[in-house]
Amino acid sequence: MKTKTLLLTLGWALFASQAHADRLVIKGSDTLGAKLVPQLAEAFKAQHPGTTFDIAAEGSTTGIAAIIDGTAQIGMASRRAKPVEVGTASGKGINMKPTIVAYDGIAVIVNSANPIKGLTKKQVEQIFTGEVTDWSAVGGRPGKISVYTRNTSSGTYSDFKELAMKKRDYAPSAQKMAGNEQIASEVGRNPSGVGYVGLAYTKAGGIKVAAIDGAVPSVQSVHAKTYPYARPTFYYTNGEPAGAAKEFLDFTIGPAGQKIVGQVGFVPIK
Repeated sequence: MKTKTLLLTLGWALFASQAHADRLVIKGSDTLGAKLVPQLAEAFKAQHPGTTFDIAAEGSTTGIAAIIDGTAQIGMASRRAKPVEVGTASGKGINMKPTIVAYDGIAVIVNSANPIKGLTKKQVEQIFTGEVTDWSAVGGRPGKISVYTRNTSSGTYSDFKELAMKKRDYAPSAQKMAGNEQIASEVGRNPSGVGYVGLAYTKAGGIKVAAIDGAVPSVQSVHAKTYPYARPTFYYTNGEPAGAAKEFLDFTIGPAGQKIVGQVGFVPIK
């Protein structure tokens, strides 16, 4: 009886150690982590039942920081690591290796009741910097514009500032949201609202996508770079990943993963 109990205990310990070895910690981008990566994780677990995931989607900056401090095997990012981040990592012996896992188009969204159908790049810059504060200045009905943006830890916050605003500061009145879904929700409730979300978040209720100089974000316009606010998204690792991290990265960029990328609303890399 004691022998049987010992064997059961040893067997459980072995199982627990294997489960721990296959625990994959992924931190970073809300754009990737709110929808896409959880669906990729579920599909991956169907093929690798022993793998467990710990996914925290709190902004690209947190994902890059997690690779630098060793608290995640994969950092999700909707922007490239900044030179200061790469330098900090290098100083700690960390090799910040980016892998493009999907492409995205940052969509400018307005409330579905807004008569505006499109904006110019100049008008977008003026709206988000606060230079223009009333819809009547860009062809809409009179009324104060309510600007919604991501918070400062967001890669989309940084990318939009670079792609759409010539790196100018956001309007002081801009309201910062934690994620894409929050921005879509606020714009959907506010007839005067305007914001931006990743392509996968454009189907939310109460909103519509504004064309930018006649172009709308789509698989075709993002691939052809005819949409001005297109960008790659990344997994960051410390050098070449190994074990479960490598398997999951390979799954993400492989045929099965890229099929999910397209189904969720992102643009596949191939």
